[in-house]
This record gives sequence, C-alpha cells and structure tokens, in this order.
Amino acid sequence: MKIVVCVKQVPDTWSEKRLDPADQTLDRAAADGVIDELDTYAVEEALKLKESLGDATVVVLAMGPAGAAESLRKALSMGADEAVHIVDDALHGSDALATSLVLAKAIEQIGYDLVLLGSESTDARMGVMAAMLAERLGVPQATLASGVAVDGTSLRVTRMTSAAQEEVAATLPAVVSVLEKINEPRYPSFKGIMAAKSKPTSTLSLADLGIDASSVGLAAAATKVLDSTARPPRGERTIIKDDGDAGARIADFLASRKLL
Repeated sequence: MKIVVCVKQVPDTWSEKRLDPADQTLDRAAADGVIDELDTYAVEEALKLKESLGDATVVVLAMGPAGAAESLRKALSMGADEAVHIVDDALHGSDALATSLVLAKAIEQIGYDLVLLGSESTDARMGVMAAMLAERLGVPQATLASGVAVDGTSLRVTRMTSAAQEEVAATLPAVVSVLEKINEPRYPSFKGIMAAKSKPTSTLSLADLGIDASSVGLAAAATKVLDSTARPPRGERTIIKDDGDAGARIADFLASRKLL
C-alpha cells in the first residue's frame, strides 16, 4: 500500500507575516519557514496506518521553493519513507486551483492508494485542497477525519463536523483530510533525523509533470490581492485589575463608551 501525504511549508505561526509590496503575495522570506503543524497530524496518521498494516510505504509530497525541502526532511525524520519536492520558479503566486492541479499530477506520477493531508493550511486557511484533489484524481474524499481505518481496499473514516459525528465508508483509492484531534504527532528521534539523510528524495519540475507554466503562477490565478494596508498599531488600553470590584468597574467602563 502506498500512502502519499501532502505537506506545506508555511511561515512560523508566531512570526509576524506580511505581503510583498511588489506583487501582494505572502513574503515567505520575511519569516522562518516550518512544516505546517496541521500537516504533521497527517504524517503521523500515515505512519500509524503503516505500523498497523505492516506493508505500506509513506511518501511525503510538497510544492514550494527550495526552502520547502526542510519541511520534507522533518517528515522523513518522523518516519516517512520517501520525499518528493515540486519546485519551479513559475509556481510563484499559484492559487488553490493551480496548486491542486500540480499536486494531482505529481500524485498520479508517484502512484497511490491513499492521500492524506491536513484539514487546512495555517497560512491561507482555505480548507479546499482535499476536495480539489479528489475531484482531479476522480476518487472519493473524506474530510475532517478524527479517525481513519483501512482494511484491504475498504476505508472507514470518522468525521467531526460542527453538527455531528459521522461514520463514512469508501473504497480505495481515496483522499482524506485529518483534524488535529486525530492523534499526537511524534517527535523525530536522533536516529530518525540521521536516517532521514539517506532516504530517497526526488525533485520534480513543471516540465516533469507535463504542465504548461502558463496555467499556474500569479498570472493564471483566479483571484489576486490588488492592494493591502498594514494593520494599525494597538491603541491606548485600559487594564482593570480585580480587587473585588472588577465587574462593576468593567460595566462602568463599557457604559461610559455607550457599549452597554
């Protein structure tokens, strides 16, 4: 069984983010790049499935600039078997539609039984990639998974939505996005970090995938940011310490501003 896990390098969650004034795309050089935390849950779930199935290969796949190789190495050090990095200057500024096209072509080339990814990326917060990949690959999808089980070619997924918990079933191959509640990602061991250095890693370009550069990138994006303004600094603040009368003082403060 081959499990492909899509991972993304994103700006560190705690770093200040900004748009590049030249083209209004995210300035990735302005902050340290790290593997998307939500994708580490997908990596962990793939490794757990591999351990339970006994005969599986976990391939991590990333699309991004050269620095994204660091995120792939993190996944390899966790225990993934192989890594594939799609890197091409023409990909800069690609939207979700173009990204799904590129990833789908790579997944087809790699070969797969199951595709796993995080529920959304922490930089764009769109949560559409699983559905787009399933549509392009022509396979079933199950999103917001809090549990995944595989038995032969049968897939069972527990979905957590705002309304209910659902149990859904499908036949492999399929695409599944997982929630952060599904597991606790393992920390790479020293042995894992050293082993990652010798694991197979390949690089693909748009030409390798048979994709015309004119169909991806900022110029081909369905949406774009025309302009942006930096968030203004915080204004004057009032701190109320509780000496037993904080509730009344907060009420007075709100009333003085006609908020009550």
